[in-house]
Amino acid sequence: MQRRQNLIDQVKEEYANIASAASQQHFHQTTTGLTPEGYYEKLLQAVITKIEGGTFDNCRSGSEVVNKVAADKSILTDWQAPH
Repeated sequence: MQRRQNLIDQVKEEYANIASAASQQHFHQTTTGLTPEGYYEKLLQAVITKIEGGTFDNCRSGSEVVNKVAADKSILTDWQAPH
């Protein structure tokens, strides 16, 4: 569905911007050695799976999806934040 692909494209851009900003702020997960790019890529993959499954069909933009996920990661049933 084209609408879902549009959401995926928007979400990719949102997370790329967030990861870039986090890199500029020297984001670092010391226990995992995970870069911001790695963290957001992992998160993005989980979000894309949910978009493709229809979880976010009621969202109007990628920004709305990103905000919903930020507010409640339990939306992503298989997401486990790296420790």
